[in-house]
Order: sequence, then structure tokens, then C-alpha cells
Amino acid sequence: MANPKRRTSKARRDRRRSHDALSAPPASKCDNCGEIKLPHRACPHCGQYRGRQVVEVEESL
Repeated sequence: MANPKRRTSKARRDRRRSHDALSAPPASKCDNCGEIKLPHRACPHCGQYRGRQVVEVEESL
């Protein structure tokens, strides 16, 4: 088994990890209520998708 001869420096380690950061998920605006939602999914606030009521949403006080 091969073992490293020298310790990996912080700079080299961080350069290697420069592409590992997570990006924010895409967001779109609900046409009915205007809340932010994931694209191609029913709105979690009003339950509508493409102008139709597809999910029954409970009212919270």
C-alpha cells in the first residue's frame, strides 16, 4: 500500500475541495400565491400546480 511521504498542505487540500461547495436549489415563484417554491412541484403554501388545486393544504393559525 502506498503511503504519502509528505503531509498535504492546507492550501493544496483547500484547492482540491474548491468545487465541493453546495449550490442553492433552484427556485421559482408560485403563480397563485407568489411564494417561493421548487420548480415542477406543487406549491407547499397553497397546494396549486399549473393552475389546478392538486394538494389539500391545512390552514395554520
